[in-house]
Amino acid sequence: MDQRYTELRTWLKQVLTQFTEFSPESWELASVSGDASFRRYFRAVSNGKSWIAVDAPPDKENSLPFINVARALEQHSVAVPHIYEADLELGFMLLSDLGDELLLSQLNDDTSDELYGNALATLINIQSCPQPLSGALPEYDLPLLQREVDLFPEWFLEKLLGIELDQTDQLMLKLLFDYLLDAALEQPKVFVHRDYHSRNLMCCGDGLGVIDFQDAVIGPVTYDLVSLLRDCYIDWPEEKVYGWVEGYRQALIQRGQVMPDQFHFNRWFDLMGAQRHLKAIGIFARLNIRDGKFGYLGDIPRTMNYLIGVAAKTEALKPVAGWLVVKVLPAMRKSEHFANDVLDHWVME
Repeated sequence: MDQRYTELRTWLKQVLTQFTEFSPESWELASVSGDASFRRYFRAVSNGKSWIAVDAPPDKENSLPFINVARALEQHSVAVPHIYEADLELGFMLLSDLGDELLLSQLNDDTSDELYGNALATLINIQSCPQPLSGALPEYDLPLLQREVDLFPEWFLEKLLGIELDQTDQLMLKLLFDYLLDAALEQPKVFVHRDYHSRNLMCCGDGLGVIDFQDAVIGPVTYDLVSLLRDCYIDWPEEKVYGWVEGYRQALIQRGQVMPDQFHFNRWFDLMGAQRHLKAIGIFARLNIRDGKFGYLGDIPRTMNYLIGVAAKTEALKPVAGWLVVKVLPAMRKSEHFANDVLDHWVME
């Protein structure tokens, strides 16, 4: 293994001595997974007990936001990994183990109502969480929202598909971005996980564990809702999605929050989803080009389908829907990155 793995093992042998189950002579350390960052995760096991070790190179990852948000959420009764030890200088952390059972693997037609009910109840709790005492969360403001949508033309249209953007393309992008960002900024602001979806929720015991929250911000009330229900990794019939959305809106109202009527809340939800999907498509393309992580490309057709669908049913964005179909989809079909049978299955025209 590499040098950092060796250093991690040395560090773990020291910090794990606080646990009676740990035996320096008989323990194992195995890779669990990586993610869309430079962090790596390992499972340490000794005498029937397990822990999660995190390798987050300090020159590439700042672990302090993770620690701050984890402690704030844990104090607010959200099931997050407990931080036993953290060395920011080395870039190592030791966490409690929430297991391997992703929400995504448990979702089907029979379980979706119960599991999403649990996820939405957890989300309501997260949204009411106070900011970390050690530092305020960033605002999901206009510059941040703009930087996110700019990933779409830079990494997806230009670098992945090779489209040279002309004046019409630029006008369509400006129309789309301005409309979506205005809708995002008019929403009430809450504690936002920012990546609240089926691969970041763990089925553990009778509840749901929450991971990957280090990019938390204060932002639009529908952001995490759309991350969950317009997931880039799984899709559901429209009537089910809007049923869950309305149940969530009613739950917010019952907690004393002022919310718009169902039509306007659904509009917020749809447009927030389009903003998120622009960002996601750009990130998936960047992961392939910059980081050599090509597996995320398979999620782009579903995500593009969401984007076209929202634009097509929004009167002001219908020209954008047409532009995506006439300009972007043909470029996807010509690209070596997307199989036409996959596009035929996912992407509407």
